Amino acid sequence: MNLNFLIARRYFFSHKQKTVINIISWISLIGIAVSTTALIVVLSVYNGIGNLTQTLFNSFDPPLLVEPAQGKTFHTGDMPFTQLRQLEGVDAVSCMVEENAWITYRHNQAIVSLRGVDDVYHKVTGLDTLLYEGDYTLKTSAESLGSGESVFFLLLGAEVYYDLGIRQAANVPLAVHIPKRGVALGMTMEQALNTAYAYPGGNFYIQQDIDNRYVVADISFVRQLINYSPDECTALALSLSDDANVKKLKAQVRQLLGEKYTVKDRFEQQPIYYKVFRSERLGIYLILALIVLISTLNLVASLSLLVLDKKRDITTLRSMGMLRSDIRRTFRIEGVMISTVGVVAGLFMGFLVCFLQQQFGLVKMGENFIVSAFPVDMRGIDFLLTFLLVMAISTLSVFLSVRTTRIGTAIGD
Repeated sequence: MNLNFLIARRYFFSHKQKTVINIISWISLIGIAVSTTALIVVLSVYNGIGNLTQTLFNSFDPPLLVEPAQGKTFHTGDMPFTQLRQLEGVDAVSCMVEENAWITYRHNQAIVSLRGVDDVYHKVTGLDTLLYEGDYTLKTSAESLGSGESVFFLLLGAEVYYDLGIRQAANVPLAVHIPKRGVALGMTMEQALNTAYAYPGGNFYIQQDIDNRYVVADISFVRQLINYSPDECTALALSLSDDANVKKLKAQVRQLLGEKYTVKDRFEQQPIYYKVFRSERLGIYLILALIVLISTLNLVASLSLLVLDKKRDITTLRSMGMLRSDIRRTFRIEGVMISTVGVVAGLFMGFLVCFLQQQFGLVKMGENFIVSAFPVDMRGIDFLLTFLLVMAISTLSVFLSVRTTRIGTAIGD
């Protein structure tokens, strides 16, 4: 076994005397272990929160969204709609009509994005599983009521729902107003706006940007308000089979529809969210890396004191013919050994903390949250990157300190 390693191991693991230097070495090891644990735990919790948020977005955003490249609307009769539904990997195609609307309820009002959807929409997204109150019912047929007109219902984002002052089982309809198309602004509301009435059918919790903005209605209700034709849409939502390749299918849809339409995956539908999520993750990683760097200062201090404490041993080794480079290598091995033990211990503690959180939900998020405890998602790449980062910072600190600080002077450089 290498002599430098044997000496370094004896300095580190010797229990014959407990000095302040030994205590400082263990403190530096614990500091590296704690900072490593913090990296693993924070990154895993951030992954869990990101997965949860992405799942919620995915419940509202379809896997693929088709929109016109120019203009706002298109007619399904003017496109290969049947061929689109028959593409291998496409489970369902839902027509959507979306428009800004003004909703009033009693003395309250709100400006919302009114999304009209057809009967297939619940197969494309998971909105029907995220209702907090009410049922996924957008329209009651006239035949079932025994009357000449259908009754429409609205599913509102939770914040819109409560801002309007709606209560469960409310039997007062909401008034939905949309400006008339191709008509000059009139002197009265009746001249300027199309108005229709629908009852509150329930509310959904998804994500704040969605909850305070969106209201979902039956597509025929929205088309009547805007005076759209029966096959006129603003977008198509596509659901895919579980084994479908999103990128490949996206290219096939683009080729089928041509340049008149744009096809967006979920990343392109929420570009700001995904960019912010990635930048935040990088920021968290850099901040925690700075904490690791600070913790390595204890390691540098412990090595400095260790060299001073072993000055007599250094003189003995020099008299026995050991080169200065070998002595420096011994203390470098000592520093790397402390770092390695600290990193491995930190990775294990981080795994243990995350595992306990996954299994038992020890740290709660409080009431009125979608999940009761902080979600955790451990990834092998995080463990690998954390190990490489901490080892790189600590090893670099050790090598520089042994050569450039008073350690090098004590050795005889």
